[in-house]
Amino acid sequence: MTRVAAVDCGTNSIRLLVADVDPHAGTLAELDRRMTIVRLGQGVDRTGRFAPEALERTFAACREYAAVIAELGAERVLFVATSASRDVSNRDEFVAGVRGILGVDPEVISGELEAEFSFTGATLELAEGPGAEERLVVDIGGGSTEFVVGREHVEASRSVNIGCVRLTERHVRSDPPAEAELAAVRADVVAALDTVEETVPLRGVRTLVGLAGSVTTVAAIALGLDHYDRQVIHRSRISYEQVAAVTRRLLGATREERAAISVMHPGRVDVIVSGALILLTIMERIGAAEVIVSENDILDGIALRAAEDPAPVD
Repeated sequence: MTRVAAVDCGTNSIRLLVADVDPHAGTLAELDRRMTIVRLGQGVDRTGRFAPEALERTFAACREYAAVIAELGAERVLFVATSASRDVSNRDEFVAGVRGILGVDPEVISGELEAEFSFTGATLELAEGPGAEERLVVDIGGGSTEFVVGREHVEASRSVNIGCVRLTERHVRSDPPAEAELAAVRADVVAALDTVEETVPLRGVRTLVGLAGSVTTVAAIALGLDHYDRQVIHRSRISYEQVAAVTRRLLGATREERAAISVMHPGRVDVIVSGALILLTIMERIGAAEVIVSENDILDGIALRAAEDPAPVD
């Protein structure tokens, strides 16, 4: 077993997983998992640069994570940066800040590698072998969404720029969102799905697995939870009708009303409308009767990779 630290730095949040990993068996024992909303991608779709305040929020979270990594004695660390970090002109400033705090360079990964990590993490506990069903894993992030089809391994994947932060900043101005704004969000998702279907077969897949905060928040609301419970949400099956009902509720709600939902993380209040609409539109396109919600995701995939080919902690 190797004790690793995996960091996933996305457009909306930065997350840490410290775990003991057996890379040969493909198993991990979680020691610490935490998430901080930093909105690193604030304004990136418009400016093409990280905002100074967004970088400082991210570096503050990195300092907190560095203390956890040291306390738990992680032997190896892998810091992965995704959508927003692929799009910016001042990436060097971000890289230098992370290196100075954590002692490793962030690995800014492609959408294809992001999709592979997501698939690996999401399918950790799902049945494998000759009888395994083909699955579509959908990871709805802040800046991009990854689509991955496979059984035991990735067979086809595509990453497209339709994340919940990106589409909210691009289109949503009203409170609650206006019909024209919601139509613009949906149009971007539909256009992206057309692109995905050029290389990834979406419609014939029997099992849809959904990842990340937009999906888990919709699931928590659909399940009627009075507090966010990762154990209950993980591997829950949420029907299309439930997703549609939750989405309608969110689309018609004001910011204040969304913030009052007990399972809503404060950092998701502004972007959950776009996130839910992305999920619903995907389910409509592929004719999915339900989505299996996974709390295992890209972070678990990063941890497994960290045990194989990471940077040692200084």
